[in-house]
Order: sequence, then structure tokens, then C-alpha cells
Amino acid sequence: MKPSEEENTMITAIINARIFDGEQVIGASTVVIEGDQIVSIGGEIPEHATIIDAKGGTLLPGLIDAHVHTYVEGLRDALKFGVTTELEMMGGFTKSGREAQLQGIEDIADVRSAGMGVTPPGGHPDELMPGDGEIPEFVLKELEKMSEEDRNALMAAHAHDHGEAPALANPDEAKAFVKEQVSQGADYIKIMIEEGTVLAAPGLPVFGQEILRAAVEEAHRHHKLAIAHVLTAESSRQAIEVGVDGLAHLFIDRPEATADLVNKIADAGAFVTPCLVLNSSIIGNPASELAQDPRVSSKLSPEWMDTLNASFNTYPQGSLEDNYRNVMDLHRAGVDILVGTDVSVPVPSLGGLAHGASVHHEMQLLVEAGFTPVEALQSATSKTARRFSLDDRGRIVEGARADLVLVDGDPTAHISDTLSIRAVWQRGIRK
Repeated sequence: MKPSEEENTMITAIINARIFDGEQVIGASTVVIEGDQIVSIGGEIPEHATIIDAKGGTLLPGLIDAHVHTYVEGLRDALKFGVTTELEMMGGFTKSGREAQLQGIEDIADVRSAGMGVTPPGGHPDELMPGDGEIPEFVLKELEKMSEEDRNALMAAHAHDHGEAPALANPDEAKAFVKEQVSQGADYIKIMIEEGTVLAAPGLPVFGQEILRAAVEEAHRHHKLAIAHVLTAESSRQAIEVGVDGLAHLFIDRPEATADLVNKIADAGAFVTPCLVLNSSIIGNPASELAQDPRVSSKLSPEWMDTLNASFNTYPQGSLEDNYRNVMDLHRAGVDILVGTDVSVPVPSLGGLAHGASVHHEMQLLVEAGFTPVEALQSATSKTARRFSLDDRGRIVEGARADLVLVDGDPTAHISDTLSIRAVWQRGIRK
């Protein structure tokens, strides 16, 4: 049910808050929401406002996960954890997909999407998918719990995601594929450069540089970001050489030429979404400590708890410490680091991840790597909004969407306090 007009014009004043505005803690302690927007910060409290006393808490912009593969229940879980926007890096929630599948569903995170990724026949992520269009067990379980509207939306998404991928054999076909994604309302374009070693599937087909470059150029012709899936230093180098705008992962290895690669990425002005939570899982680390936190376990289904307590474990020879060094080298070089997770579905073989919860885990790992808590919060809010031109969110400023998270404690000093969620607002409506 959509909010009534009366609800849309309701005025709320959040008082006595420590305010992190997406960049820094500011001096003001009051935020006024009218309808779906922030209308004042630090000003007078309107006479008829509903008062929310945030004493002892910190007000944050709604969090953004810059790398997901999602569905309706995933979007619901994200919102429970204060993630008010998910950026789908391959899937069915382009503009046309959102219009077909999400109309009238209000209790979910906002979503943007790349549509289908540019990948060769048999290329990544086929090695992760069940064959023959088979509906996985987790989908069948979700269908049993859903309303008819949600059930239809999930089935539509599954059909979209498991349609036969076109064979792209030359630059012109790659350009046509990108153009088709744009026509479906893709918000940006995803390009796969994955030969499979890190995912225990060596020998996956990968496009040559000519086709990759054509896809990037076509994305840019349509004024869309081109974002590359990469998991190694070599694939990262290939991506930067064809002109991508961002890397959807952090290279998991650390060869001797890492310093040169870092400089190339910085000089290109590309962003990196490291998905440390994914790399940790690939190395074999489950997210068991996160799963044991009652602030997490109280909000997740048994299927998601089982998934958090598992891991990919496809590259156990990897080193999380090397990943920390890689991300800090990039950070010190001035590369924009964005918070993303690569969370998808509740399947233990894709373990260590969960919608919403893993955003908080990613910020914790960034701090463990060497970020300050404020820098980690920037990477989950304003930096991602800026790089994806989401100009209406990611900041607590007048005129922005009233996507807000109130947490107990001070996550600008103790990053784990982001999980102590007291309230979430999306478009000014308290969830």
C-alpha cells in the first residue's frame, strides 16, 4: 500500500542526534523531515512536528551497497539493516524490471541495476549457476512464504536472469548487447573479465581486449558507467586498459607489479568496490562472528544464517592481509573505495554474505585494514552516491531524500555501532 498524502506531508524532527552527514560529524543536532525530504538541519523545530529524541545515538545517511545480486526478499533484508539502496551488478532490476516487478512494494531498499552483464557464452557467472534453468531450492522455499504479488515478481526475475545469453563474437555484437541493456533501462553496464582460477573454475572464456573496449565505448556513448568484474591483478590491468570507470572487486593476489597497477588505477580515476567480505569468503573464512551477533541473527532467516556461517573457500591459498595491503595502497593513492558485498542468494556455497548485514561487516573489515571509521562510513554513503550520480542520497543535506539510519552509540569512533540500529527512514517514512 502506498503512503497517503497526509503521511507524505508529515513533519518529523529528529533532535539531540550526533549527525554524520556523509562526510563528517557536523555541529548541528537536529534534522527536520517533511514528506520525503530533509528540509532543515540545525534550524527551528516546526510547531506541529513529531519529535524523535535521538539522545545517545548517531544519525547517518541511508547506507548503500555498491555490489549486490538481489531479489524482493533481499531488498527487504537490506532495509532492515539500514541499507536503503542496493546497486545490482547483474540481474533484472533495471528501470523496466523495477516497473514490472516492484510496483507497490514499499518495504524494500531502493535498487539500481546493470541488467545482464557482458560475458562470453559459458563465461562467468555460469559456473555458479544451476543448469537447465532449474529453480534452486532456496527460491522454492521463498515462494512458499510470499504473497502472490511477490511470488510473481521473483519468478519474473528468475526467468529474466536465466534466459539464454546471446553469443557475442565480435565488437559489433558487444555494442548491440550494451545498447539492448540501455534500452531496458540499465543504470550502468557490467563487463566480466574472469578466467576462473580464483573461483576454482580455471579456463573460463574471457573476451579479448577489442571486444571489451567496444563494450566500454558503447556504454560511454550512452553516458553509462562501465564497471568490470575482476578478481586478479591481471584482469584489473586489462579492465583499466580498456577504459572502465570502476572495478567491481579488489584483486585478491598481490604480485610484484602491484604498485604499478595501483598507480594505473589512480591515474585512470577509476573507483574500486573491494568486496573484502567476498574475498575473505573466497579465501575460506566464514562470517561466523557476524552471524553470532544478536543484532544480526535476530533479523535473518535460518537459510541466511547457514549462508553466513559458510564460505566460498575456492582460493584458500589467498591472504586476507594481502587484500588489506591492496585496498590501503589504493586508498592512499586517492582511489575512491566504495562499500559493496557481492551478496546474492542464501546458498552455503556462496557463503559468508547476507543482504544488509554484510555492508556492516565490510565497513568493519575496511577499518581492520586501516581505514578510519569515518572513512569507512564515507565509503558506504557519500562516495558511492557521488560515483553513481545518486545526487539525492548519501548525504544529510537540505533537499536530499530522507533516507536515514539512527544507531545507538558512535560509529564514527566504533564502527561496529552501525549495527545498533534504532530506526530507519526511507523517503521520510519510518520503517
